[in-house]
Amino acid sequence: QVQLVESGGGLVQAGGSLRLSCAASGLTFSNHVMGWFRQAPGKEREFVATISGSGISTAYADPVKGRSTISRDNAKNTVYLRMHSLDPEDTAVYICAAAKILGGTTWPTTSWDMYDYWGQGTQVTVSS
Repeated sequence: QVQLVESGGGLVQAGGSLRLSCAASGLTFSNHVMGWFRQAPGKEREFVATISGSGISTAYADPVKGRSTISRDNAKNTVYLRMHSLDPEDTAVYICAAAKILGGTTWPTTSWDMYDYWGQGTQVTVSS
C-alpha cells in the first residue's frame, strides 16, 4: 500500500524556521508530483506548495511565497518543505500529498482533488 509519512513538525517561535519531511513508500516516487497542504482549525485545507516529478518546477501559495522552499530527493523517496520567518498564522496540520503523473495531471497541482494519496499530517504550532 502507498504510505506518506510526514515528520519535522512541532512548536516553533515566531520568526523561526523549520523543515518538514515526507517519506513515501509503495509507489514509484519519481512518477508523482508532490505537494504540501495545510489545515488550521475551523478552516478548509489549503494549498502550500508543489513540485514536479523531476524537481525542476515548483509553485507556492501567496501566504508562503518568498519564505518557503519545496524540494525533493528522488533517491530517498522524500519531499521537503522548508519555511522561515514563521508566523502564528502558519499554525496548522501540514499534510503531504502525491499525484500520479502517468495518469495525467494539470500543472500547477494546487487543488486537493488533483492528488491521489495523502499522508496523516504533522502539527506545526508557531508561538508568538
